Amino acid sequence: MAKSQETFGKKEKEAKRLKKRQDKAIKQQERKSTATGGGLDSMMAYVDENGFITDTPPDPTKKKKIIAENIELGVPKREAEDLTIPKTGKVEFFNDSKGFGFIKETATQEKYFVHVHGLLEEIRENDNVTFELERGMKGMNAVKVKKI
Repeated sequence: MAKSQETFGKKEKEAKRLKKRQDKAIKQQERKSTATGGGLDSMMAYVDENGFITDTPPDPTKKKKIIAENIELGVPKREAEDLTIPKTGKVEFFNDSKGFGFIKETATQEKYFVHVHGLLEEIRENDNVTFELERGMKGMNAVKVKKI
């Protein structure tokens, strides 16, 4: 007669597996019996008009109608400036050998690049000047620059 293939270790492992399965079933029964039901409704969360999470559904009378075309994505469009109006400023820096410099506008304190090709008269640092703006490759450039 052949010896049984079932060893003590196998019997022990099987017993542990059955015990674990029974414990799991008992715990599941306990959870079901002590559960405060309500189902999905008790688990729902809502966001109110102020952005806070609440458990009450939103009031449909406070709902706002939003038109998708009115939503601006990215940077808002800049108002069209009239670039031909002469502006006044002060030459903050000018390099004669290289032929460029910067003018600081008196009204807005913005700095604009100026090149020797955009000059009507010769300018130096700290001169008060009038100029017009033109869109360049890297921003606004001062052109038609002359002393006041």
